[in-house]
Amino acid sequence: MSSTLELTEQLISRESVSPADGGCQALMIERLTAAGFAVENLPFGPVMNFWAKRGSGSPVFCFAGHTDVVPAGPLDEWQTDPFSPVIKEGMLYGRGAADMKSALAAMLIASEEFVAEHPNHRGTIAFLITSDEEGPSVDGTRKVVEVLNARREKIDWCLVGEPSSETRLGDTIKIGRRGSLSGRLTVHGIQGHVAYPQFADNPVHALAPALAELTARGWDQGNRHFQPTTFQVSNISAGTGAPNVIPGELKARFNLRFSTEQSVESLQAAVEEVLSRHRVKYSLEWFISGHPFLTAPGVLSEAACRAVQEQLQLVPKLSTGGGTSDGRFIAPMGAQVVELGVINATIHKVNECVRVADIERLRAVYRRTLELLLAA
Repeated sequence: MSSTLELTEQLISRESVSPADGGCQALMIERLTAAGFAVENLPFGPVMNFWAKRGSGSPVFCFAGHTDVVPAGPLDEWQTDPFSPVIKEGMLYGRGAADMKSALAAMLIASEEFVAEHPNHRGTIAFLITSDEEGPSVDGTRKVVEVLNARREKIDWCLVGEPSSETRLGDTIKIGRRGSLSGRLTVHGIQGHVAYPQFADNPVHALAPALAELTARGWDQGNRHFQPTTFQVSNISAGTGAPNVIPGELKARFNLRFSTEQSVESLQAAVEEVLSRHRVKYSLEWFISGHPFLTAPGVLSEAACRAVQEQLQLVPKLSTGGGTSDGRFIAPMGAQVVELGVINATIHKVNECVRVADIERLRAVYRRTLELLLAA
């Protein structure tokens, strides 16, 4: 068994449903310390974080990732115990196998090997690890970045180990993400009997034309790096459950994933204009979980692409698709940020798994990236 696979299994066996860490970071810290890293624990609330560095000065290359995982879900739908790693037919099963404990193992082993061969490497190798990526993302990377900014510590290049690949390891490298803006909408009506609608005000009927316009709207065309902005309703509820009562209130949640063609302010104004024009009586709370970010092709993306080409014999595509990641907190520091990890087909699903062969191949890609950027 390779050391990377063994470490992946050790991490999976530590139950770490967000925001719990389950001892994963202690295991990583022990090994990083032995490899010459200075490690700083930065816990906030129930969240465990650490910041580790080896070397000095710039450039600062940072591996970023998370030890927390999403809940296992229905245990009777799992073929194996989600927190007891099992290998079957070349696949390693377990919660976090793909998202993202295999990447954590790969970046740690790659760093151990690199510093053993290049003890006097240029610049600084760093790790920024949290247990709050799958949760609210309030006390994790966001808080660590605030600490680093207050100390004027800089990250030049950041490789996030999120599962970016689609059908083959290394086929996709993320160089940015769309922003995420959510709304909690309450439409106010007047409850009444369905036989006497003249004495009631149905909030479902009031919202329907506005909602139809919002869902059909073309927000923008995107651009060469980003898909067009999208609007999706995620939750909607109204009524008492009785068939003869007009509801007095409707509650809905919606989300906009937006490109650099939009701003938070422009999206908020557009939604509120549609609601007002349709004379909807509403209250609306807004939540911004991330702004769009883009790392233009440069030193980091070129090194990552070259490493993939050399180790995996394929040319990756550069993408900004998918959801959000903690890269949204690191990019505003002025860092170049890319995401490169295993295939994402089973993340957050029952029977989450990763190809055993890909774990070792990802380690090789990470190590080659380090060599291209920091070898003395």
